Amino acid sequence: MTGMRGGEKVLLAFLELFPQADLFTLVYRPDQMDPVFQKRRVTTSFLQNLPCGKTLYQYFLPLYWELMGGFDLSSYDLIVSSSSACAKWVRNPKQILHVCYCHTPMRYIWDLFDDYFGKEAKAPVRWAARAFRSYLQRCDRKSNEGVTRFLANSNEVKERIQRIYGREAEVLHPPVDVDRFQLRNGKGEYFLVLSALVPYKKIDLAVRVCTKRGWPLWVVGKGSEEKKLRTIAGLTVSFKGWAGNNELPEIYAGAKALLFPGKEDFGIVPVEAMACGVPVVAFGEGGVLDSVQDGVTGVYFHQQTEDALEEAIDKLEKIEFNPQTLRDRANQFSKARFLFKAQVYFRRLYGIKPIGEEEGRQTL
Repeated sequence: MTGMRGGEKVLLAFLELFPQADLFTLVYRPDQMDPVFQKRRVTTSFLQNLPCGKTLYQYFLPLYWELMGGFDLSSYDLIVSSSSACAKWVRNPKQILHVCYCHTPMRYIWDLFDDYFGKEAKAPVRWAARAFRSYLQRCDRKSNEGVTRFLANSNEVKERIQRIYGREAEVLHPPVDVDRFQLRNGKGEYFLVLSALVPYKKIDLAVRVCTKRGWPLWVVGKGSEEKKLRTIAGLTVSFKGWAGNNELPEIYAGAKALLFPGKEDFGIVPVEAMACGVPVVAFGEGGVLDSVQDGVTGVYFHQQTEDALEEAIDKLEKIEFNPQTLRDRANQFSKARFLFKAQVYFRRLYGIKPIGEEEGRQTL
């Protein structure tokens, strides 16, 4: 718990469903988290007390299996893990009901190993990753013995869970706070990228295309690729750094379209853009298939190449999008909808009739 990203926002929503729940995490930085967490009991691993544990925790990855196994959860009736890495690795010898909300199986030991630990990674990091990869994969598979049910945040992740773990999952899309965004006025002045600047996001495609065509592009975000991206960017590309939550509505409102060239687990940013009436140009694979509708709320391209992205933007310029249609689509992923579906899921899991469900009639 070191920053308010998508997974932490899901955790906040689960706390509304389970207001008395205790929290367990490897490390916790209260100054980087929503104040709500300060009102909760948070238990951390001994990594919290190491000199660089709270800031360089990634380098302790080979220890995560033992660290997560150190938590004693035997006195609880229900375990809910929100996991994109190792949260589901908690030991469960008493076979307590354990529901894992899986954002994805660990990207960096499964599908995206080369993106994280390829030739651009530092040699010691690359060597260590190769040495420990098979061990971490065994740990990840073994942890499934303690998971009773899987929830996936998209159909893409549902497929990964089945392929990697051999387990079935139900899809529960993550909550998006669409209510803090308003429909924009006008068409917008620039193309927008809002992302961590890391290799698998493929931000270089957007930078190269907009530089080539002289299109204005705002790049909002920071990351390891920033220096490289600046070297290939032309005069029409502006790097804005990270933006606070209060700045995002105005940034979206000024955009002609959101460019989304990476393959994501789900992708909250496209939903936020649509909530503002901003169409999305997206690589047509991954979680975005659950949210963006080709030709209705955006345009897909099907190869991660400059030519494919450029062609998709040209296609987008010829379509007249209905802002209200985009907004209506975004509303299908609202926080209220997440909370309703989640309470239905857990009540049915315990054999309790969901609130608002009539005899002989099912709601969502």
